[in-house]
Amino acid sequence: MAHVVIIGGGFAGVWSAAGAALACGDADLRITLIAPNTHLVLRPRLYEPEPDLAKVQLSRILEPIGVEHLRASVSTIDTGRRVVVADGREIGYDRLVLAAGSRLLRPQGLPGADRLFDIDTLDGARRLTDHLRDREGYSAVVVGAGFVGLEAATELAARGRVLLVDRSEVVGNPLGPGPRGEIEAALDRLGVERRLATTVTEVGDGYAVLSDGTKVEADAVVWSVGLRASELTRHISGELDHLGRVPVDQRLRALPEVFAAGDTAAAAFDAEHTVMQACQHATPLGKVAGYNAAADLLGVPLRDFTPGPYVTCLDLGGAGAIFTRGWDRRVMASGAEGKEVKKRINQQIHPPVDDASKILAAADRVRIELPFFPRDEERGAPAA
Repeated sequence: MAHVVIIGGGFAGVWSAAGAALACGDADLRITLIAPNTHLVLRPRLYEPEPDLAKVQLSRILEPIGVEHLRASVSTIDTGRRVVVADGREIGYDRLVLAAGSRLLRPQGLPGADRLFDIDTLDGARRLTDHLRDREGYSAVVVGAGFVGLEAATELAARGRVLLVDRSEVVGNPLGPGPRGEIEAALDRLGVERRLATTVTEVGDGYAVLSDGTKVEADAVVWSVGLRASELTRHISGELDHLGRVPVDQRLRALPEVFAAGDTAAAAFDAEHTVMQACQHATPLGKVAGYNAAADLLGVPLRDFTPGPYVTCLDLGGAGAIFTRGWDRRVMASGAEGKEVKKRINQQIHPPVDDASKILAAADRVRIELPFFPRDEERGAPAA
């Protein structure tokens, strides 16, 4: 029996499994997802105060659609032999989907780096939550004023004093100038102090030292700088992009028998942009890559990757949220209205569970236009 193997249990991996099952239909095809975890972690929600709510049991998604789950970690991909090694066991494949995700880049040589917190993983978010639980008036330093750092800082500001540190001379540099004024106003409203063109050079017990020599109080230092694709991409290609991602074509093929999805795929969004390392793109990437891996074996026409319009929605804690459209990130909603959009998006990223027909129907919906806030609905814009 032909075998599709998917590496990764995040958004891209789970939706690759669903996409493969959709293409398979009643055909005789084996689909295996390899991941060590028992849950899909809703990584974009790990900034929230109770991170254990940001997970979905994998069995409730995979079992209804007939996908096997092998709980193991892949260490090797041998594309010549079409074999992966998972916890020492060799597993053959006819088609492979690499959806192993990305990891936070930890600072090298930083004194006290072992004291850093992060919200990159469920375990990391739990550690931070448990460390600050039941504390009021704590002092936190968040390193990195990008998307993750801003959401962490504004959430932490609800119960403590927060210092936001970034090497850039502006906050939200990766987001561009479009939403910057709204972001700065929100930080002012929440009392989040900023030290720009600065970084942390030491983390101690209850303090952090900044690159300008300042020593500041810090009950927690949260690192949120930099993502890099899984090292498994090196087993697929020697020509990776600056984020360590594998180049793929419009059908997300990296090699004749290998497809890539999510944070491991350097896929074209349009003529000028590649996809972002975010669930907004990981989900449709997975749906297409998994479908194509199975379709390729079954002689079914493959699909092109055709994502919906690019949007962002940035949670700003007690100051609401900002929703933007387009790569220039035009602000469409902010404050309480933006917060409502963010809540609905956070609900939308939960996959359906227990019902095969709903899971497969969702896998068939690749192009989704967001969001669905009142002004859009009044204009008749499509809902997700």
